[in-house]
Amino acid sequence: MKKKIQLVLGSGGARGIGHIAVIDELEKTGHEIVEIVGCSMGAVIGGIYAAGQLKEYKDWLFTLDRNQVFDLTDFTFKKEGFVKGEKIFAKHREMTGDLNIQDFSIPFTAIATDVRSGKEVKFNKGDLYKALRASVSIPGVFVPVEDSKRLLVDGGIVNPLPLNIMKKREDATLIAVDLNALGTPLIDEIVKDEEESQKWYEQLIPDNILQKTQIQTKKGDSLSVFELMESTFTLTQDRLKELMIQVYPPDILVNIPRRTCGTFEFWKAEYVYNCGAEAFRKALEELKN
Repeated sequence: MKKKIQLVLGSGGARGIGHIAVIDELEKTGHEIVEIVGCSMGAVIGGIYAAGQLKEYKDWLFTLDRNQVFDLTDFTFKKEGFVKGEKIFAKHREMTGDLNIQDFSIPFTAIATDVRSGKEVKFNKGDLYKALRASVSIPGVFVPVEDSKRLLVDGGIVNPLPLNIMKKREDATLIAVDLNALGTPLIDEIVKDEEESQKWYEQLIPDNILQKTQIQTKKGDSLSVFELMESTFTLTQDRLKELMIQVYPPDILVNIPRRTCGTFEFWKAEYVYNCGAEAFRKALEELKN
């Protein structure tokens, strides 16, 4: 593996903490990250790293418990989504101050989706947190970001692993990190309880909102709108990701299974981090073989 590294970091919510582990492992082995492209949580981790603030962000993530994650979720009753998403990024700004992408020493691009045009939108300059807020806006959950004539949502809608955005360099190794791989987590969890086995929306969404989303099927089963939304979003992402890897194959693909944790389970930071480190080491072993 060449010493210079180009990183493509995919979408996947709290599993994005695994991106931090990959970055740490690269730095421990003396590699230099020379460019980053990220989508959704991959944009958050990549952007904060490119700004030189990842250690502080990682330390903060490792302190979060379930109640703190809930407290950072600013619910609203807008028809476009039920989470404003401003509270969490206000916390980010509090930690790092205002940051502009063009000031970073490492070139960085965040990917969002314009739902009005259906096209991906690249943020490689301007306010970092505006770019990140747009890139993580899961449709139906987060209120979209209005930007001039554009209505911006999660970049994973059209490009969950944006390999096409990265122009491969001959002097660098291109590594992509997929947070939605098939299979089981690489490290067994020590603690399992009934509450933690719930769906992400059951853990996060107030009961009064969740109950209003139930749909009765012809068989009499109760089906949540969020179950439908999550399933269709997952299927679309998987197909897009597979095609992207086929057309723009990375030199190394790090696979972090979707089953590692739920989208909003940020209180599992240390566990997810360890899974990410193990996934990276596994990818290197496979490369040697």
